[in-house]
Amino acid sequence: MEFDEKLRWYGFWAKDRLEGGKIRRYYDEIKDSYRKGTPVEHTQEKIRKLIAHAARTTEFYKDYPEDTPLEKMPVMNKDAYRNNYEACQSSVYKEASDNRIMYTSGSTGTPFAMIQNRNKILHNTAASIFLGAAGGYYIGMKNAFVRMWVGDHAKKSKLSQIAENLIMMDCSNLDDKKLAEMVSVIRDKKVKVLIGYSAALGEIGRFVEEHNVDTSDFCIKAILPISESMPSEVRRKLEKQFRCTVRSWYSNEENGIMGIQREEDESYRIDTESYYYEILKLDSDEPAEPGELGRIVITDLYNYAIPLIRYDNGDLAVYEKTEKNGRVKFYLKELYGRRGDMIYDCKGRIVSPFVLLNGLSMAKGINQYRFIQEDVTRYKLWLNGNKEKIDEKAILDFISPYFGEEAEITVEYVDEIPVLNSGKRKSFENRCEKYNKK
Repeated sequence: MEFDEKLRWYGFWAKDRLEGGKIRRYYDEIKDSYRKGTPVEHTQEKIRKLIAHAARTTEFYKDYPEDTPLEKMPVMNKDAYRNNYEACQSSVYKEASDNRIMYTSGSTGTPFAMIQNRNKILHNTAASIFLGAAGGYYIGMKNAFVRMWVGDHAKKSKLSQIAENLIMMDCSNLDDKKLAEMVSVIRDKKVKVLIGYSAALGEIGRFVEEHNVDTSDFCIKAILPISESMPSEVRRKLEKQFRCTVRSWYSNEENGIMGIQREEDESYRIDTESYYYEILKLDSDEPAEPGELGRIVITDLYNYAIPLIRYDNGDLAVYEKTEKNGRVKFYLKELYGRRGDMIYDCKGRIVSPFVLLNGLSMAKGINQYRFIQEDVTRYKLWLNGNKEKIDEKAILDFISPYFGEEAEITVEYVDEIPVLNSGKRKSFENRCEKYNKK
């Protein structure tokens, strides 16, 4: 680390120590749990306290006994919280001056504002610092954050940017002119860490490849994708281009950073000090088996302003859990996006997104794509790129067997794949009425 980076790192911890050292204490707890596993009894005690708090201080949970087991509590989703927004707020923390409101992007059509109490904010900070360090990013390092910087709640002040050594990069426009500007800033400003939407970081990698950009004088030490799954081929290509590790964070606005991708494979290690994870079956609230695709259901152990108990965030995963000496480690072996974006074959079985991600990412000439399910057996593939270089037959030969003999897949070439209001570019879209009713 450079002198100014070390100054920021040690300055941050000195400031925290003067304010009571709470972030450092949380940081050390998360670090210990990450290395050794989280004590089961400690987690169970946190869950008991959270449920008792919710039952005592919220209208929504007031009819539940304080000692209600977690599995007897209702599974909630974003709509449930929106429809019961006032009732879900704790009377203890309501209108507290040190609360923070985090806004989801509304990329699924359901914008949502999450209130966090001061203790949750401090714990989030500690988790972000630790999971950043796990991926090679230490606070104080020069970093560029590639996202949609819209709204006052998202933008950083000049003072904050200086304090955080941050460069804000807006990804609302990712044409080659804008990408060239980004690449120049990354090189000239000696950016050491790239953080941002997976699709946007992938576009930077594409630009570097197609324009034969010499990256030998770049200073990148770590790349941390967020929000969407990054295809393995894109991840490994970025690692070669910038000679650094690429490890995605698993995060959302309402909870924070909850885990980080392992270096050796595509799975994610979850921060079990901060969150309790359940993976439930797709069609019921029964636990899924290890190796079975299920719904991610999160209990946030630190947010008391709006207790997030059994929150179904819409993502799907296959999990693995290990336990040794009463300590648990939890992994998402496979992580998929929103259930509404899942694609099904002609028999109604989910097609792994990685089949499509990897098949399309390997194809030459493609800049952007979106795979759309229009009906039970009808599919459409939007492609943006160099039509002369794209081997359409090879792509269809690769993906068609995963959908069945009845599948009708048509290809359409478009000038641009539209981005969502959040600035993310959706890779999959399910328009089939049968599955959107689920």
